[in-house]
Order: sequence, then structure tokens, then C-alpha cells
Amino acid sequence: MRLAIDVMGGDHAPDAILKGCVEGLVHLGPDDRLVLVGRERDINEVLGEMGAGDSRLEVHHTDEVIGMCEPPAKAVRSKPNSSIVQMCRLASKRVDDAVRCDAALSAGNTGACVSAGVMQMKRLKGVHRPGISVAMPGYHGPIVLCDAGANPEPTAQHLWQYAIMAEAFSRLVLGIEHPRVAIMNIGAEDSKGTETIRTARDLIKATPEMNYIGFIEGREFFEGVADVVVTDGLMGNVVLKTAEGMAKSLFKAISKEIMELDPELMGRFAPVAKAIWAKNDYHEYGGAPLMGVNGCLFIAHGSSEPRTIANAIRSCRDYVAADVNSGIVERIAQAEAAVSPERALT
Repeated sequence: MRLAIDVMGGDHAPDAILKGCVEGLVHLGPDDRLVLVGRERDINEVLGEMGAGDSRLEVHHTDEVIGMCEPPAKAVRSKPNSSIVQMCRLASKRVDDAVRCDAALSAGNTGACVSAGVMQMKRLKGVHRPGISVAMPGYHGPIVLCDAGANPEPTAQHLWQYAIMAEAFSRLVLGIEHPRVAIMNIGAEDSKGTETIRTARDLIKATPEMNYIGFIEGREFFEGVADVVVTDGLMGNVVLKTAEGMAKSLFKAISKEIMELDPELMGRFAPVAKAIWAKNDYHEYGGAPLMGVNGCLFIAHGSSEPRTIANAIRSCRDYVAADVNSGIVERIAQAEAAVSPERALT
């Protein structure tokens, strides 16, 4: 496998990204390669300080960087030689097989990653709008949330396809045989929600082999009632960020109370807390795939640490090995054949 990595993107780039690349080599075989996309001088300087000289590390020089706060579409168009654009290009069908990468990974500007991914990789056959799928920790196992920020105003058809793509991710990568699919809504009753959400429900219910269980509310998300939860990118991103903040605040509050109650008890509680935190720490999950592009593009958290990148490399490897894109194309073709054209074009 060849994996292109944007080493200039992220709050702690390039140091944390490059350290993560070196740590992530443990997940790769002797014939695999990490293509480090960014300023060659900066890359070599950091690798030199680390004493990293692994032959599986290649450098692809670019002299432009898209900042975390730059307008995504404008930045992608005005900086064609940026690390994000070139990373996506290397993982697209635009380049020769000899240099083409099987996947791309960035902790940079999310909007720019989405724009560059669609522009360079194009979309899979039948896909109308790509969406970000995040595997979030739940009480009974991982829950795939889609969309987590790529498309804030989806149509019913977009939500329908998010259900299909996220279900494929849950089944093929996470190994859940018959994923339970739900739509995030303001209530569980069939009459609740916008017309877009209700139409998406009808499309999902009409899809063969889709284990649709209905609407769920936000309070049910982490209870394990569903394996896949579909929502728009705005609500999905709010759920994601709120969960991250809530987990941190809750652990701080519990630790403070225990410490004040009995410092010795804190020593006994620490191993348990560490184990629980590991299951809820986004650094452990690495990155999230932009599903629907004709390639493999993972987007990591902007504040990624070295272990975040190392785990994201593992996630890229598993995603490519599972051939998720073939599964998506097949399922969308089956779904469109089963659903009437009038409803599919909603």
C-alpha cells in the first residue's frame, strides 16, 4: 500500500504529523510506503532530528500550504501546489500507476480536504454528495455517524446515500453483520422532523437489506440502539464536538470529586479511568473517511497528536483492505434499482 500524507496540515504540523508517520510504520508491511507531502526542507529537518531513516518514507515536495482558517474552496483553487491538493491528486486516478497512492490522510483544513478530494478524486459512480463517516465509541460498541461535517444542508437523497455508505463502512470495516440504521431527529415519532428527514426515511425503508430501525433522539445516540446514525453535516459535527467536550469535562469532574473524597481511592480508580478514557478518546480512532469519493481519503482531527496519526494510518490500511468503495458502488446500484426514480431524485 502507498499512503499519501499531508504533513503540513494540522495544529501541530509538521512535527506531530511526521512523528506519527514514523510511529505508524508499525502498522505497515515491508513493501508499503508513506509518501510525505509538504515542504521537503521542513520534512528532512524534522526527520533528521528524530533520526528516522526508514526506506518506507518518501518525500513529495510542495511549496504551498492551506491554513486551517482559509476559505476552503478558494484556497484549493488558488493553491494547486498545496500539500492538501497534491496529496489528493496522488491518491486519484489522475496520476500514473507507478506513483499513485492507495489512500490519503490529512489533519488539515477539513473543508479544503473535502473540496480537494472531490475535485481531484471525483465521486464514485452513483454518489451525489460525499459525506464524512466517524466511528464513535458507544456503550455496546462503535457507532458510525454520517455526515460529520461535509454537507450541512443535504437533500433527502444525500441522507439516503449516507445511510448506504455508512452501513457499508460498519459492515465491511467494523465487522457488524447487519448494522442497525437510524436517522437523528427531534423525536422518535414518524411525524417528527423536516420533510427532508421524513423523505429520507421513506427512501431508506424502501432500500433492500437495509436494517432500518427508525428515528432516534440525541440522548439515545450512545446507548447502543443503532450501529449507524444518519444526519446532516451541521448536526453531525455538533454531536461529534459536543461528545468530545462532554467526555473531557465528565472525566475531570469525576477525578476532582474522587481526589477530594479520598486521594488513595484515586490511585485505585486511575487504571479504570484510563481504560474507559481509551475507549472514548478520539486520538485512538485516528481519522474519518470522506465516503463517496473515488479513492480513499481520511481526515484526522486538527489537533492530532503523533498517536492520532499512527492510528489513522492503521485505519487507512483497514479501509483499503476491505475494498469499501466497491461495496458502496454495488449497494447504491442495488438501492437505485429498487427505489422508484421519482423518489430517488428527491
